[in-house]
Amino acid sequence: MEFTLPLEKMSIEEKIRTMETIWDDLCRKADSISSPSWHEDVLIEREERIKKGEEEFVDWSSAKKNIRNKIS
Repeated sequence: MEFTLPLEKMSIEEKIRTMETIWDDLCRKADSISSPSWHEDVLIEREERIKKGEEEFVDWSSAKKNIRNKIS
């Protein structure tokens, strides 16, 4: 089924509500959604980098600030 939303006519609030509705629907069906095959490989690689000290964690507030700075 193909469904097209009039994105150019939708307000930001309408777009966010639409995304939330879709996300809620996906969450209700989470048990029936499988991860792509590459996902496990990425997780294993990241775990190895953490063990080797090659990755750095930042708190969520700092992460949001960094993201905002990059897109501003």
